[in-house]
Amino acid sequence: MGSLTRRHFERQAEVCARMHSPFTARLLHLSGVRLQPETTFTTRVLDWPDDRMRDDALSLRFAGALHACVLAGRSEALAACYPPSDAPADDDAFWDIIHRTMVMDDEFLSAFLDHPPQTNETGRAAVLLLGFQRAVRDTGYPLSMLELGASAGLNQNWDRFAYDLGGTLWGDTESGVRLAPEWRGRPPEPLDPIEVVQRRGCDLNPLQLDDPAQQLRLRSYVWPDQLERLERLDAAIGIALQQGTRLARANAADWAEACLAMPSVGMTTVIYHSIFWQYMPAEIQRSLRSTIEVAGAMATDESPLAWVRMEPYEDDPKCAALYYTLWPEPERQVLALCDYHGRWIEPC
Repeated sequence: MGSLTRRHFERQAEVCARMHSPFTARLLHLSGVRLQPETTFTTRVLDWPDDRMRDDALSLRFAGALHACVLAGRSEALAACYPPSDAPADDDAFWDIIHRTMVMDDEFLSAFLDHPPQTNETGRAAVLLLGFQRAVRDTGYPLSMLELGASAGLNQNWDRFAYDLGGTLWGDTESGVRLAPEWRGRPPEPLDPIEVVQRRGCDLNPLQLDDPAQQLRLRSYVWPDQLERLERLDAAIGIALQQGTRLARANAADWAEACLAMPSVGMTTVIYHSIFWQYMPAEIQRSLRSTIEVAGAMATDESPLAWVRMEPYEDDPKCAALYYTLWPEPERQVLALCDYHGRWIEPC
């Protein structure tokens, strides 16, 4: 294995350990040390272009492929090593099972690498909610929601989840998606009712939740030892199917330009995204930023525009931040710091 590939796997293993997935950390660490070009799957991983590993999230594709194999019931031996079961304590024994699975299910695993990772972390909705609350307080209008990089559209239904933010409750108390992140710092302000008048979203490759294969792909990217996230994902899929959630298949910059061309009077347009910006090419970032700023310049007190985004914190990328800008008088603010999966929130 090339040194860059090994380093890529090891760095992702460190991230997984820091984000409370010791199983995935161990899997990636072992793989980074022991993987050899013995099958189509492993050869493709090892031959991945060095300059694309990070942007293509190669290590997560690798881990997701093995998890998909387990979720699809293709390997009883590997499934017996995955949570809630315990993996063999001995690394040699664990790797032997992983290796046999890669040999026996080479075609399935290799095909999994063809598609970029798709995650739709509903835990991030608890962070985004703070931005939506701020938009309502600042403008007093109902919200028209535009989500970029929406994946399967699960967070289109953020107002149909149940929230407990530092003891302050909000949302649908009967919802199967219950978000109660660790709240750090001062207690949250009271949460206001929010009226959503329309909701739309786009993704380059939106997942169709009525397709079992695409559901499998979405579930496979949840780290196997984070069973609560998997249960929450399944509940959110149920809500999205019930609501008939649909997304546009589109480039974010082009879609946003079309959606923002005509300001909506008497409502606040909210364009939002979470852990999305870094996956766009620089030229698309520039185009999208320009589109949002041009739309902001056309905003008025009767047709305000809010940009709510949860993205890596510029001062410390080990955590994320909730950024907020409201036009017609734009001033970017950091409303909170948070975990990448929304497990904790610290208001600023």
